[in-house]
Amino acid sequence: MTMLVTDREVADVLDATTTVTAMREALLAAYDGRLVAPPRASAPLDGGRMVLTAGHLRGDWYGFRSYDTLGLPEPEQLVVLHDARTGAVRAVAVGEELGSRRTGGLGGAAVDALARPDATTLAVIGSGRQAWTQVWAAAAVRPLRQIRVQSRSAARRAAFAERVRAELGVPAEPVDSAREAVAGADIVVLATTSVTPVLDAADLAPGTHVNAVGFKQTDRHEFGTDLLDRADLLVTDSPAQAAAYAPPMLAAVEPYARRLHDLGAVLAGAVPGRTDADQVSVFCSTGLAGTEVFLLDRLVRVGAAAL
Repeated sequence: MTMLVTDREVADVLDATTTVTAMREALLAAYDGRLVAPPRASAPLDGGRMVLTAGHLRGDWYGFRSYDTLGLPEPEQLVVLHDARTGAVRAVAVGEELGSRRTGGLGGAAVDALARPDATTLAVIGSGRQAWTQVWAAAAVRPLRQIRVQSRSAARRAAFAERVRAELGVPAEPVDSAREAVAGADIVVLATTSVTPVLDAADLAPGTHVNAVGFKQTDRHEFGTDLLDRADLLVTDSPAQAAAYAPPMLAAVEPYARRLHDLGAVLAGAVPGRTDADQVSVFCSTGLAGTEVFLLDRLVRVGAAAL
């Protein structure tokens, strides 16, 4: 029988630790070839696009996620999980929560792999859904003691800080500028819809780790080449997707492309991660294909009894 999963079930079952663990396993599976994860495909529609990502965990499952860019007031994503042995649909998830937690989980895996082990302070630029799940996942892998929030809306950043205090139990404060937010921060999250840089890389302290979640293509990017120039470690969750963007991802063109590594390779020990406390590391999140389906499979496995 096909399981129908809503945002409520996702929130009830997928805590941050479970989500980060699943995404770490997905990154390793993609690196060693067990997870087939091609770049996303899209179809132009009137006023936007329909986008499809697909994945196949060999011998276990296959499936896809679909979403649109039409800018409608109540957008919902669809994630479908098939059994690879029979083709039957095992589960369908409808809503936004699964995709958001998956992106947060990838970011949490990057923080765990690249941020200093003693990282305790985090700055987040942005106050939306993606910003929240990045902070939510980071708090699961590092003992955060202070979070500073900056975004365009004073009301939204104040509400975000209050949510951090209430749900994560971490002291948090809204601040007026990106410079104030990132000063001395161990971890910086960029999760905005800005098409121009919101951060001056010179403001980063030595040893900072950065998760970049928003726009990062050559024609629109929430950070500039100064951040890539500053980075000692530059990684992404999907080199194939990074190369497939049109126009290309800023970090996937020279002189940066030769330094852009696969996060899965870092996790597998095939590529060195942080080797010095003062290194600046940057994770460019692209959204490894198949990871929503991977996470839906994990939800089904750990949450079937509860649901």
